Amino acid sequence: MIVTSALRHAAAGSAAMLLVLSTPLAARAAAPPRVPVSAPASAPAAGTEPAPPARVSVDPARLHRSGTQVQPLPGAPAVPSLSALSWLVADADTGEVLAARAAHRKLPPASTLKTLFALTVLPRHRASERHTVADEELMGMGEGSSLVGVKEGYTYRVSDLWNGVFLSSGNDAVHVLAAMSGGWESMARQMQEKARSLGAMDTHVVSPDGYDAPGQVSSAYDLAVFGRAGVRDPEFVHYSSTAYADFPAGTWSYGIANTNRLLTGADGVGRYPGLLGVKNGYTTNAGNTLVVAARQGGRTLVATVMNPQSGGGFAVYEEARSLLDWGFAASGKVRPVGSLLPPKAPERAPSDTRAVSARGAGAPPAAPSAVAATAAGDEGPSVGLPLSLVGAACGAAVALWAWRRRLPRRKP
Repeated sequence: MIVTSALRHAAAGSAAMLLVLSTPLAARAAAPPRVPVSAPASAPAAGTEPAPPARVSVDPARLHRSGTQVQPLPGAPAVPSLSALSWLVADADTGEVLAARAAHRKLPPASTLKTLFALTVLPRHRASERHTVADEELMGMGEGSSLVGVKEGYTYRVSDLWNGVFLSSGNDAVHVLAAMSGGWESMARQMQEKARSLGAMDTHVVSPDGYDAPGQVSSAYDLAVFGRAGVRDPEFVHYSSTAYADFPAGTWSYGIANTNRLLTGADGVGRYPGLLGVKNGYTTNAGNTLVVAARQGGRTLVATVMNPQSGGGFAVYEEARSLLDWGFAASGKVRPVGSLLPPKAPERAPSDTRAVSARGAGAPPAAPSAVAATAAGDEGPSVGLPLSLVGAACGAAVALWAWRRRLPRRKP
């Protein structure tokens, strides 16, 4: 009888406790979800302009089509007629391609490939760093290579070597800088990786100096990508826009001039206002190639011209000039036909925000039990707590029964 009474009291007490503890959980489930309160948005001030519309997406497939690609708006100037096998003009700030022809046609780039070489190697060495040239660093240069006059045994500053690359298109300076940065074959791989990281998929690097080699190609699109990346780097622009410099030769030095005629005005080619330079090139196989950039009125344009088919050896400069002139005149009067920006990486699925908020940014991942406990805590009191109390009450009743059995019985 005593045991039965104890069990009955324990069960009743546990049921009452379960009812009390479960009430907030039920009430919370029935209540509407709480909405965080935020300060009311202030009304736009009178006379302010609305936010500009989102940037219009462009179809990258247009740049793979044949013929001239342009989307003029009313009042747009006519696109110039060029003889180049491939060309492109783009806004260097936004990356929007304003017009192009055969933009992804794969052609030998000649020394315009040195733009990619510079993007790859410039961050590796300080301009003031000095290097003494070893004989083997000048081996393997192609016949007829353009040279600045680097000599074995001489010590040069890195800035001198870069002047040799940009002004004289010196393959000897390229060979030395490549030797300082991992070697010739390694440099070709590094340049290839850099091209892919920028979204330039047409370029195949065999000879880092741009000298003709079987399978070495690029495109007007890729060269414009390299030119755009270059003009966003002040150190790159410093070298690419330098018209004249002194090159050391032991105890004396001699002057060198940039071979980009739009920069120097040499050979009767007029200088282009606001020119940031970049790089020109020529081989028998590639013909004349050129990447240029210019800044006027707060806008920066980049243009690429590959292998003009008429007009002589200086036609590449005049065709580039006409593209820059057109691009500045067409500001706001054309819709973009492509973009020089690399494609966006696919978005990753969001992680469990509750687990992230429980750990905090930068904290090590919590153990599964900790995450589970956090998730349970977000939902209110756990049902496991009342059940454990019921078990404890029943255990107490059994213990009471066992204790009473050990008590000596009184005789009647």
